[in-house]
Amino acid sequence: MEIILLIVAGIFMILGILGSFLPVLPGVPLSWIGLLIFYLIPGVGINYLFLGITLAVAILFYVLNLIIPAMGTKKFGGSRKGMIGATIGLIVGIFAPIPFAILIFPFVGAFVGEILNKSDSKTAGKAAFGSFVGLLASSFMEFIVTFAFLILFLYQFWNYKEFIF
Repeated sequence: MEIILLIVAGIFMILGILGSFLPVLPGVPLSWIGLLIFYLIPGVGINYLFLGITLAVAILFYVLNLIIPAMGTKKFGGSRKGMIGATIGLIVGIFAPIPFAILIFPFVGAFVGEILNKSDSKTAGKAAFGSFVGLLASSFMEFIVTFAFLILFLYQFWNYKEFIF
């Protein structure tokens, strides 16, 4: 049973890191669930302080992940359509076989979204840049937090490995 819980916790940690780049997966909450599952392993014992602090961090960064792209778009005069375009561009960029597509497509998507919002090309370019910067900033921030959760997971695993195996 312990091995199954450990594998499931590891899968959630990996999904969390993937979620920092894939907008359809909530990266930080998935990583936190991985930490929670780890502490449910018999013999490990639940550390409520650790789980409480990491839960607060997960909630804070999940909310920030929703706000930062909007702030970037708004700061540069963009619209909701620009933000949606940047997100669609990011999804397409992940699967496109073109080098650096993950960096180019969100900008192109935001630009197209702004043009569809009836902006002129100069305003659309500025807003697209804001959407792009906000999206990259939130993705990078989420990656840092999910990676930190992974390091904590591995550290806790190392401390409790004799209780698990």
